This record gives sequence, C-alpha cells and structure tokens, in this order.
Amino acid sequence: MGFARTCSVALVGVEGVVVEVQADLEPGVAAFTLVGLPDKSLVESRDRVRAAVVNSDAAWPQKKLTVGLSPASVPKGGSGFDLAVACAVLGAAERVDPREIADLMMIGELGLDGRVRPVRGVLPAVLAAAEAGYRQVVVPEQTAAEASLVPGVSVLGVRSLRQLIAVLTDEPLPEEDEPLEAGRPDPMLAGLTMPGAGMGTGVAALPGAGVGRPDLAEVAGQRAARTALEVAAAGGHHLFLIGPPGAGKTMLAERLPGLLPPLTQQEALEVTAVHSVAGVLPPGQPLVDKPPYCAPHHSATMAALVGGGNGLPRPGAVSLAHRGLLFLDEAPEFSGRALDALRQPLESGHVVVARSAGMMRMPARFLLMLAANPCPCGRHGLLGDGCECSPSTVRRYQSRLSGPLLDRVDLRVHVESVSRAELTGAGGPAESTAAVAARVREARERAAARLADTPWRLNSEVPGHELRTRWQACPGALREAERDMERGLLTARGLDRVLRVAWTVADLAGHDRPLAPDVARALQLRTGVTRGVPAGAGEY
Repeated sequence: MGFARTCSVALVGVEGVVVEVQADLEPGVAAFTLVGLPDKSLVESRDRVRAAVVNSDAAWPQKKLTVGLSPASVPKGGSGFDLAVACAVLGAAERVDPREIADLMMIGELGLDGRVRPVRGVLPAVLAAAEAGYRQVVVPEQTAAEASLVPGVSVLGVRSLRQLIAVLTDEPLPEEDEPLEAGRPDPMLAGLTMPGAGMGTGVAALPGAGVGRPDLAEVAGQRAARTALEVAAAGGHHLFLIGPPGAGKTMLAERLPGLLPPLTQQEALEVTAVHSVAGVLPPGQPLVDKPPYCAPHHSATMAALVGGGNGLPRPGAVSLAHRGLLFLDEAPEFSGRALDALRQPLESGHVVVARSAGMMRMPARFLLMLAANPCPCGRHGLLGDGCECSPSTVRRYQSRLSGPLLDRVDLRVHVESVSRAELTGAGGPAESTAAVAARVREARERAAARLADTPWRLNSEVPGHELRTRWQACPGALREAERDMERGLLTARGLDRVLRVAWTVADLAGHDRPLAPDVARALQLRTGVTRGVPAGAGEY
C-alpha cells in the first residue's frame, strides 16, 4: 500500500482555499477514483493525468487508486489540479519521494503529452498559499512571473511533468521545446477583451492601455464636460454625460482613466488577481499597474455585468473595472435589470453573486461613467435637426435610467455639439492629460491628508454624517443646497453627495473647506442646472 499527499488551491471568486491532494494505492483491480466534490472538468483529469504520466516515461500503477481532495465540502473545478494529482499518484507509487512533495503547492494543467499548461487565477492561488504558510509553489512556466509577484514565496516554473519529476528526483533536467503559446491559456476567456466574446460581456480594452493612453488635448471644446471629468477623477465621483451623437462622450470616457493616479502595489495586486481569475491578463504583463477601463456593449446581460455563469460565478465587468473606470455607452439601451444590479456595488464596493454551486464575493470599487443621447434618434433639443421622436418616446427613453441609480451618480453634465470654431482650435490648444492629472493628484493628496487615520481615502467614500459633523463647510455655504432639499429637488442622499463633490471642488481650488461658490458648482454638476456661480469662483 502506498500513500502520498501534496497541495493545490481551489478558487472561489478571487479567494483561494488550500486543498490537500491525497493519493492512496491498494491491492485490487486497477481503477482510478477521484473524490472530494469535483466538477466535470476535474473528473476528466483522470484521463489527462494518466496519459501525461505514461508519456512522461513513468509507469502508471496497476492497482486500486483513490485520489481525495480535502476539504471535501468545498466545490472544486478546473484543470489546475492536474499537476498536484499526478505528483500525488507518483509519490504513492514511489516514483518520487513522498516527503519531497508534501510541502509543495502545485498549480497547473497537464496536456496528454505531459506538458504543463497555464491556468487562470495563478496570482490569487499563490496568495492563498502564502497566507496558509506555504513557501514553495510549482506553476507553469508561462505564469511564473505572475506567481512571483507574491513576496516570500519561492516559485518554480516548469514546462512539463517530466521536468518536475527530474527536479524532485535530482535527475538531469530534460530539454523541452518552448511553449507554443506564451499568452493566456483560454482563448474564450481571453475574448473578454473583445466586444461580444466570452460570456457576452463585450468588455472593450482601452486602446493603448498600459502603453500610451489617449490624450485629453485631442478633445475639442466641451469645457463643462472636461471640468466634470477632472472632478470625477479627483474625488472618485460617478459621472453621467448626456448629449447628441458625435459630441465626444466616448472620447472623454477613454481619456478619463489617464487622469487617475497609478495603482498602488496593493491595488495592483487586487486588480491583477481579478484579471487573472477572468483569464484576461495581457501576455507578458503579469502585473496591472494602471487603472483598468471596461466598456461593455449595451447587449451585455446582468451576469456579464455583475458576474455569473454556469457553476461557480465568474467575474463580471464591474469586477474587471475594479480600481478603474466602467463606461456604459448608450446607457438607456442596457436592460433595466442589469442597470439596477449596479446599485449594490456602487454603494458597497463589492458584489456578491449567489448560485446553487456556491457564493462569490468579488471586489467592485469602480468609477462609473454613463453616457446617453437625449432621445433614441439623438437630435432632441437641437435646433434645426428635426427630431421625429414623440414626447412619449422621449420620456420612455429617458426613464430607462431609474431614479435610484441616478441618485447614486454625483455628476450630471449636458454635452453640447462641438462648434466649428472649437473644432478648428480657434480658442487655442486644450489642456493635456498630464496637466489635468497633476491637479487631480494634488487634490487627492489634500484629501488623503485630511482623511488620514480614517478608513477613507477619497471624498466620495466619506459618509454624509461625517461631512455634516466632522468636516463642515463654511457657515452659510449650504444655504442653496438646503433650499433645493426643502423643495424636493434633492434627496437626503443627494445632499450628502453634493457635500462630497463640494469638498472635491474645494480640494481642486486649494480651499481649506468648501465655500459657497464651491457648493454652488457642486450643485450645478449634480443637478445639471446652471447656477449663479460668480465668474472665476471654484476655478482650478
């Protein structure tokens, strides 16, 4: 009788659970039994592992073989257990020393020829291993750089099972061909970065993301919208742009991530973990260090937006946009159920998806930007453009964005058509992304200094009670906002959000606390109604 054990990781969302892989050999009719709540893809590992072991010049034990995955109550799926199962079997057969693999964490899929193929979720899996006290992990060579992002862990990247056996038995290391693909393992999952692929998310990658983002100087005119972008980036406020087609709403959205500061090390690990689980990490870029940009198509389902799928849920667009921007173009065209599902992550910063196979909790602290036309044809309210939409059609179109959702959006700006003079640059060159990003960085530093020793870092995160009691505006500054609340133009939550925006405007202007003009500008950005803001007030 032979027995051996090693370890792997089961992923539930972006959280890993250490799984002990045990192999037991007993006399009897040759059979291979896999127990421990495996899913279909994991049950199929029996055939993959057997073929990989035989094709790696190792004998397959002709005995009764039982492989157990513990804890048995945790659902397990995917092909990432193949490497651990193969080594546990070889340890029980004494092809390798069972003591050599007992403290190893192994993650990887096996091909029938014994090659080790990459799997999704390596970073969160290695993070879970490190938290459980494991200091040595074995991963596919293509994902070794991703695994090495976890400090304090020794990573061994292998190309084949044959190579791993040689390392464990101190035999000469066999030569293996270069991997055929150095990118991500699953083409269907990698399709998430292309419109209409994968789970139907239609998540679009930002052109030039990570290399050279589009510059804000390329946007002609749109002074009010540019101001709203700056305020949104400085305070983390959600933004809604409404205007005719061709006015530049999508251009503005694509340039907003460039105004956000680079991710901190902790934020980068959070974002990379989500993208690793989704299988959309760019080839050769193990760490995502810039705010992500996700723009799902309006045909995306609720599961595509917030997460879902068969079995254990997969990350949706709200999680892929974590610490970055989620842009919903043609927002009224999205289904009402999908849009209303955004309300929970907008408030809590995470999304919880429950399915029969389990529950997933994924991070989803993103900046939301909505864009819409004034009516289905986009010409409503424009002089001489002949909008043919009936009043009832316009009302029905505009009401697709529910009041509770819009109440969570801090900034609402009407985007006007660009004039010929603005398009030809008659007013001089527009500010670049670098110039605006510098002001955003300074405003965020002021907010961070004020919010030191608190759990909040951005003005949009501060509860309204704290703003009304601990960090108050100047006396009399809220008079106009309070009048709007009494007239029913603002809800209590709306007033709190006006306060948050006013603090951001004050930070951008260099004020110690919001003045009346700062609150007036915040009200104007919140309601979309032009206020009597004195010339130059609240400018930055």
